[in-house]
Amino acid sequence: MKIERIISMLVCVCAMHGVYAQNKISGQVTDEINKGVADVSVYLPDLRRGTSTNKEGTFELENLKAGEYLIEVRLDWYSTIVKSIRLERDTILHFRLNHTHQEMSKVLVTGVSRSTELRLNPLIVASTDAEEINQNASTNIIDGLRNIPGISQISTGASISKPVIRGLGYNRVITLNNGIRQEGQQWGDEHGIEIDENAVDRVEIIKGPGSLMYGSDGIAGVINFLAPRSPELGKVNTKVSTNYQSNNRLLAYSVFNAGNKNGFQWAGRISNKRAGNYRNKFDGQVLNSGFKELNGSLSLGLTKSWGHSHISLSSYNNTLNLVEGERDSSGKFTLVDATRQERTATQSDLDGYKLGFPHQKINHLSLSSNSYFIMKNGAIHVDFGFQNNKRQELADASNPDDVELFFDLNTFNYNVRYNLNRSNGWESSIGIGGMQQSNKNRGEEFLIPQYGLFDAGLFVFTQKAISKKLIFAGGARFDNRWVNGSELILDSLGQEVDQATADTEQKFSPLNNTYSGFSGSLGVSYLMSKKSTLKFNVSRGFRAPNMAELSSNGRHEGSFRYEIGEANLKSEISHQIDAGYFLNSDHVSFNVTPFANVISNYIYAEKLIGANGTDSIPDPSNPAPAFKFSSGKTLVWGGELYFDVHPHPLDWLHLANSFSFVESKQQNQSDSTKYLPFTPAPKYRGEIRVHLKTMGKYISNAYVKIAVDHFFEQNRVYSAFGTETPTASYTLISAGLGANVSMFNKKDFLSLFISAENLGDVGYQSHLSRLKYGPENLANRRIGVFNMGRNVSFKAIFTL
Repeated sequence: MKIERIISMLVCVCAMHGVYAQNKISGQVTDEINKGVADVSVYLPDLRRGTSTNKEGTFELENLKAGEYLIEVRLDWYSTIVKSIRLERDTILHFRLNHTHQEMSKVLVTGVSRSTELRLNPLIVASTDAEEINQNASTNIIDGLRNIPGISQISTGASISKPVIRGLGYNRVITLNNGIRQEGQQWGDEHGIEIDENAVDRVEIIKGPGSLMYGSDGIAGVINFLAPRSPELGKVNTKVSTNYQSNNRLLAYSVFNAGNKNGFQWAGRISNKRAGNYRNKFDGQVLNSGFKELNGSLSLGLTKSWGHSHISLSSYNNTLNLVEGERDSSGKFTLVDATRQERTATQSDLDGYKLGFPHQKINHLSLSSNSYFIMKNGAIHVDFGFQNNKRQELADASNPDDVELFFDLNTFNYNVRYNLNRSNGWESSIGIGGMQQSNKNRGEEFLIPQYGLFDAGLFVFTQKAISKKLIFAGGARFDNRWVNGSELILDSLGQEVDQATADTEQKFSPLNNTYSGFSGSLGVSYLMSKKSTLKFNVSRGFRAPNMAELSSNGRHEGSFRYEIGEANLKSEISHQIDAGYFLNSDHVSFNVTPFANVISNYIYAEKLIGANGTDSIPDPSNPAPAFKFSSGKTLVWGGELYFDVHPHPLDWLHLANSFSFVESKQQNQSDSTKYLPFTPAPKYRGEIRVHLKTMGKYISNAYVKIAVDHFFEQNRVYSAFGTETPTASYTLISAGLGANVSMFNKKDFLSLFISAENLGDVGYQSHLSRLKYGPENLANRRIGVFNMGRNVSFKAIFTL
C-alpha cells in the first residue's frame, strides 16, 4: 500500500497549490440568422460540468478556477462546436451554430491525456452513442458495435461476444469502463464483456496501438465505454427502458435515476435481462443457448471549482448456458439429464427460460474512483479501481452444485497523469499507470494455473499546433510486467498434492517471467479545409502473453477444444502505419482509413495431429481436439471506407455505404498455414435512411431505415490440420423505425425503437462464430450450429 500513500499525498499537495480565484463563463448561442437557440448543451468534458441555454440562447457557468478548458457546444441537427479557452477572468463567449445533417466535430477523450477535438488528433477513432445502438437489435453491448466499419465480434451463441478490431481480438483489445481498464478473463471464449449495455451512453474506439495510457495489450486498439453525463446543476432525471425480442423471447428492463444538487452528483441503475433458446432455419431452437442478467450500479460524486471526484460501484451478474451441439440421427439436440442418461431434448426442454448444463455464472464487482484537480500550472487526474471477477462453470446435471471450473480474479488498477497548461503552443502530459492482479482456482478442474501479475508503466505525451492547419502529436511509454504461475501436482484422483511421486501428474509447471515493452506514437493531422482532414500516424505497441497462452492445460467447453500452453512465448511487438482522409461537408461525408500492422511473435493456437494422422485427443474420457499455442511473424493490413450522401434539398435522406477489409498473413509459411485464424470476412454495408426533425406537434427525431449487410466468402483461412474451414458468403437485410414522442408536457417523454434483423431468415454461420465448429448435424450433414434467424426488437425508453 506504500505506493497508494505516496500518490494520495501527491494529490493532496497538488490540490492545495491550486488557484483560488473564481471565474465565470457566460454568453449566447445563436443560429445562422443570429437568433438565440434554446436547449443547447454547453459542456466542459474534463470538469464534468455543463448547462443548457435558455429561451434567448444565453448560458452561464460559475465558480470556475483559472485554467485551460475545452468547451463542447452541442444540439441535435446543428454542427457541434469544440473550442479550447484559457480562463483567467470572467469571460463572455458567443457561439454560432449551423444546421447540419451530419456531425462535423466530436470530442475525443479516449487514448490521449486530455479531451481534444477529434479532427486534431492523428489517431484513427470511431465512435457511436446509445441512440445508434438502440436502433439495432442486439443481445449484448459488443453486438451493438457491429455496424462500425472495422469492428467485429467473436461469438459463442447469442449472449457471448468478444470485440475484434481490424482482425485482432482477445487480450489485444483493451476495454475501458469509464476510464478504468476492464479485467475479466479476456483470453476465454465462453463469456463476453462484463458491462451493462443500458449503462453505456457513448463508445469511442481507437483503431491500432496508438494509445499510450494503458500499457500492454492494446495493439489492436482501445474501446472506451462511457456512462451518461451528469445532469445539469439542480436537475434530476429518471429513465425507464424496456425491450422485447422475438427470436429468443428476450425480456429486459432498466431503471435509471441521476441528479445534481449543489454540485453533489449521483447516478443509480438496476437492469434485468433474460432470454430463452434462439432459433434459426437449420437448427430450429438451439438447445441451451439462453441466458439471464441482473446488474446494478451506483455513482456518487462532487463537482466544485477545484475539479471533481467520483466513486462508482457496479455489480454485473450473468448466467450463460453453453451450447454443445450434440444431436441424434434425426437432427434433434440431445442432452445428459440428472440421471446421467443421454436423451433427445423435448419441446419442454427447448421452451421457456430454463437453466441448462453446461452453463456459466459470471459475477463482476467493480469499485472505482475518478478525480480531477485543477492546479496553477495544469491539472492532475487520479484513477483507482478494484475489480473482482468470478467465473464458474457447472456441467453435471446430476450434481448441479458441483463447480468444475472456478476462476476468482482480483485486480487493482491505478493511473495518475498530470496535464501541463499550454506553453508556447505545446500541450504536454506525463503519467504512470498499471495494475496488480491475482487469479485463484477454486473449482474441481483446472484450465490455467493460479497466478499473480504486476505491471507498471510511465508515459509522456505532447501535442502542438505547428500552424493553423498542421497539428503534431506524439509520445512514448515504457512498461514492465512480472508474471508468476503456481505449480500444480495432482494425484490419481485429480486431487491437489504437495509433492510429486510415481502416481502423480504435474498439471502445471512453476512459471516466473518478466516482460518489458516500449510503446510509441507519432503523427500529424492536416486540416485541409474546415470540412476535410488528412491524418498520418506511426505507432509501436507490445503485448505480453497471457497465462492461458503460457500455461493452459485443459478443455475449453465453449471452444470445443483442449488447449496447451507454451511457457517460452515472447511478447508480441506491433509496428503500425495509419492514414486517413476525412470529409464532412453539408451533404457528403466520406472517409477512407487504410492501415498496415507488422506483428512479431504473433501468438495463435494451432491444431495438433496424432501419430496416426487424426486429431490428437489428450483426454479420451472427455474427447476434444488438441490445440497448442505457437507464434510467428505476421502482416495485418486492410482498411475501411465510408461514404454517406444526404443531397440538398433532400437533407432528410441518407444513402450510407461502408466497406471493411482485413487480411492477416504469416510470413514464410505454407499455403495452409499462412493465414491467421479468425480473420473477419470482407464486409459491405449499405443503408437508406429517412431522418426527420419533426412530424407534427408531438413527434420528433423520427427515422425509417433499411440496410443490407453482405459478408463476402472467407477462404483465406488457417486450414492446416483442420484448424479452420472456409465460410460461405451471405447477405442479411435489416430494417428499423423510431421516434421521440412528447407527452404530459414533457419533451421526448417516450423514445420508441423498432428494429428487425435478418429479415430474410437466412441460415448462415459467421466466420468468427465459435459454434461453427460444433458437432455435425447428421440429418442435414451441416457442421456446427448456425447463427440467429429473424429477430424483431421492440424497445421503449421513458423519460420521467
